[in-house]
Amino acid sequence: MRNYLGKTLKNEVVNAFGVTVLPANIVLEEEHLILLEKHKIEHISVIYDVVEPAKNAKSSTPHYAVSQVTIRAKEMYDSIRETGKVPMDELQNNIIPAVKSVASHPNIFELFEAVKAQGDYTYQHNIGVGVLSTMIGKWLNLKEDELTALTLAATLHDVGKVKIPPEIINKPGKLTEAEFEVVKKHTIYGYEILKKTEGISYRAALVALQHHEREDGRGYPLGLTSDKIDNFSKIVAVADIFHAMSSDRPYHKALPFYEVVRQLREGYFGQLDPHIVSVFLENITTKMIGQKVVLTDDRVGEIVFINPHDEEAPLVRVGEEFVDLSAERQLQIKQIIGL
Repeated sequence: MRNYLGKTLKNEVVNAFGVTVLPANIVLEEEHLILLEKHKIEHISVIYDVVEPAKNAKSSTPHYAVSQVTIRAKEMYDSIRETGKVPMDELQNNIIPAVKSVASHPNIFELFEAVKAQGDYTYQHNIGVGVLSTMIGKWLNLKEDELTALTLAATLHDVGKVKIPPEIINKPGKLTEAEFEVVKKHTIYGYEILKKTEGISYRAALVALQHHEREDGRGYPLGLTSDKIDNFSKIVAVADIFHAMSSDRPYHKALPFYEVVRQLREGYFGQLDPHIVSVFLENITTKMIGQKVVLTDDRVGEIVFINPHDEEAPLVRVGEEFVDLSAERQLQIKQIIGL
């Protein structure tokens, strides 16, 4: 086993029970080898010829890529606001390929950090939802042409907000009932903009219209029930909620990781498509092994084991101590830092 020390893990490693022990693409350290021995795993695949990082490593990080495509998205939305038309060349040749490229980053937790909105929420949110929806689409095994259509629809899901007064969109406090009624119209405005845009599928217009609809019919603007909501709209709804809860917004701070997961799980019951939420959360939890985390008492540790009976309360190594979150219920994961 020791000859694997310092090598990069090629594939995800699972134990005899099908639980992820180590994620792909991590550099193996002493504690990782100990963990493999504990799980009686003897054979793994590693990458021996590791390419040296680029001189300008900053340009290859997801944070940098997201910041660059967000600038392009802001320019695109400003153009739509002024002309009423979607600049299709810029969208198809630059923005959508960039969003898909970011979504392919191997460490999803580093990606989650990269897409969190912390400043200009409106534009960062559009890109964040585009990236997250693309990830979910991959996990749902969408074909490549469907995936591209989903990426486009998700990135434009809030396009109707170009017609909402900026003072309402950027209001730092809670919206009044009248203001919220104005905001809800962005779904209809977005549908109207995209429906008349050549080169954009009708499904993208439906996503703009339906991404706030809910399975139980309690969403807006039409109060549609599950059977009348397009599947792309259901995917974008999950990405939209996850990104909104994970980000700083004008009127509230980002929620801690455990609270985001809890609220998403509760969304199983009536509001969100249960299959899509299940696939999303399953792909998150199975990739948590080896990730650095901040606990609610602000200690930093590393997840070393996922309890298959309580996936949200893993075993965390903090220094020389092992903290079992399924036993110590007063502690939870506040943030996953990513490697």
